[in-house]
Amino acid sequence: QVQLVESGGGLVQPGGSLRLSCAASGFSLNYYAIGWFRQAPGKEREGVSCISSSHFSTGYVESVKGRFTISRDNAKNTVYLQMNSLKPEDTAVYYCATAPGCTVVAGTIPRPPDGMNYWGKGTLVTVSS
Repeated sequence: QVQLVESGGGLVQPGGSLRLSCAASGFSLNYYAIGWFRQAPGKEREGVSCISSSHFSTGYVESVKGRFTISRDNAKNTVYLQMNSLKPEDTAVYYCATAPGCTVVAGTIPRPPDGMNYWGKGTLVTVSS
C-alpha cells in the first residue's frame, strides 16, 4: 500500500511550536520533492513549504518564512515541518504531498499536477489563546 501519513498536529497557544511529520510507507521518498500544504476553514488549500529531492533545496511562502523550517530524513522515509512562532492565522489542516519538484511561483507553491503526486489525509493544527 502506498501511503503518506501526517502527524504532530495539535492545539498550541500563539507563539508556540509544533513539529509535523510526513511518513511514507510502501514507497521511498528519496526521489520525490515534498510539499506541505494547508487548508483553513472556508479557504482553498495553499502551499506553505517544499523541499527538493536533490540538494535539499527549500521553498517557503512569505507568510511562514523565518518561522517554519522544512527538512527530510531519507533514512526514516520522513519529511518534517518545524513550525515556530505560531500565529492564529496558521490554524489549518496540514497536508504533505509528493511533487516533481519544489518551486515558488509568484510567491506561492503550486499544487503538484494531478497524476504526479500522492497526498496524505492531513493533521489539524489549531493556534489559539
